[in-house]
Amino acid sequence: MKSLTAYLMFDGNLREAMTFYAKCLGAELMLSPMPEAPGVPPSDRIMHARTDQGPPDSDGLRLDARALSVAIEYESSEEVDSLFAALGEGGEVTMPVSDTFWNARFGTLKDKFGIEWMFNFEKPRS
Repeated sequence: MKSLTAYLMFDGNLREAMTFYAKCLGAELMLSPMPEAPGVPPSDRIMHARTDQGPPDSDGLRLDARALSVAIEYESSEEVDSLFAALGEGGEVTMPVSDTFWNARFGTLKDKFGIEWMFNFEKPRS
């Protein structure tokens, strides 16, 4: 597999959510406004947003976030701790980051937009 892209769907707060994710990821945010169409009232809504790195992508539609988890594999425990703290701002920690019996540093949280995140760093084997 070359890559995997997670598409997150929002109904009305896409700009706020993607701005938050871009800040947490240290990424550049690109927003595509809803195009004007005959018979459709003008809108300040966003049709599509993406970052230049990291998992979030969105097309501005509705998703029941309870059916989605985003898992990220890290290269260091420091990365896990840093992004866990950033994405957890205003959210709910469901499993604090800790060393696990399966040889990883792992934690889970639900961010302030209801998206569930899993953070994993597999420790080097000696």
